[in-house]
Amino acid sequence: MAWSGTPLIDRRDFLRAAGAGFAAAIAPRAWADTLAADAVFGTAFVKRDGSFGAAVLSEAGKILHTVDLPDRGHDVAFDPVSKRSVVFARQPGTFAVVFDHAGRDKPLTIASIAGRHFFGHGVFSPDGALLYATENDFDNAAGVVGIYDARARFNRVGEFPTYGMGPHELLLLGDGRTLAIANGGIETHPDYGRAELNIATMKPSYALVDSITGDLIEKHELPPALHQLSIRHMDRDQAGTVWFGCQYRGPATDRPALVGRAARGNELELLEMPQDVLSGFRNYIGSVAANAATGTVAVTSPEGNSLAVIDAASGRVVATRSLIEVCGLAPDGAGFMATTGAGEIVGGAGAARSEPDYVWDNHMLRIAALA
Repeated sequence: MAWSGTPLIDRRDFLRAAGAGFAAAIAPRAWADTLAADAVFGTAFVKRDGSFGAAVLSEAGKILHTVDLPDRGHDVAFDPVSKRSVVFARQPGTFAVVFDHAGRDKPLTIASIAGRHFFGHGVFSPDGALLYATENDFDNAAGVVGIYDARARFNRVGEFPTYGMGPHELLLLGDGRTLAIANGGIETHPDYGRAELNIATMKPSYALVDSITGDLIEKHELPPALHQLSIRHMDRDQAGTVWFGCQYRGPATDRPALVGRAARGNELELLEMPQDVLSGFRNYIGSVAANAATGTVAVTSPEGNSLAVIDAASGRVVATRSLIEVCGLAPDGAGFMATTGAGEIVGGAGAARSEPDYVWDNHMLRIAALA
């Protein structure tokens, strides 16, 4: 496993990208810590005292800034235009919190509307004007994408269908307009907590939707024999291919493929893996991250305490690593940074830190982009 210390972004480039206002607004100590980092990452956490929050981490694994959350968070979305992030509540949460990375502005809480809850993921439009979030229209057992005006205190201005049930992660494709949506296919209702109500009849799908019109562009379903293979998390590689990870709700003794890829106009392709690697995932992929600089994709399984790196061109597994409750994952230099439920932060520029008071949550986002 290659955990590289190659700088992700030059500090001077980061300063130029962030702008003088960002630098001036950060407290001197926090700014010094940020300058000492080659990349910045956002992730949610639970502390051992039972409190919840989101953190900004340096590439060396240092905590630069934290923001309190009312309950457990899930994933983070970043707007490079305003330099703000949004951390979404874990399903079936009813809040999302907007924050900057230095604490210069008071966090803003977005509340879900009546009849909806968040599914933990969202993405900004390229101009930063809109935030798209996967949501549950739970009384109708239908997935929707909620649309929020980021320039008007994130007022909700509309929604469109995901053309499936139980949407989870969504990505904006390279055209800046098409959304790729992972419909997990599982029915839930907040009256029943996180209980899954339709395992016998679930129907996961992968949908491409026009973010402007809300029209369905493409929809792909897995074969009927794999209808219990819930498509959950995704990332896009350097060639524009979308990689997805699944969580299997069928018999525990089954060993279906859990990682696949989707190319526009083609059917979904599930990846064959060595049996020992596949068995190590215990039918659960928690995060997917692509590293455009190296042409690799990594997946994690907190259930199986395992991480695997895949060559995107060949689909071959090139490295594996065992880490207790590993899930959070983001590209970093020539490798990946990962976080665990045991408080570990590994990878990056020599990062191998332990924060024993922190249980790092499922996802991690690289905030500072290469360009």
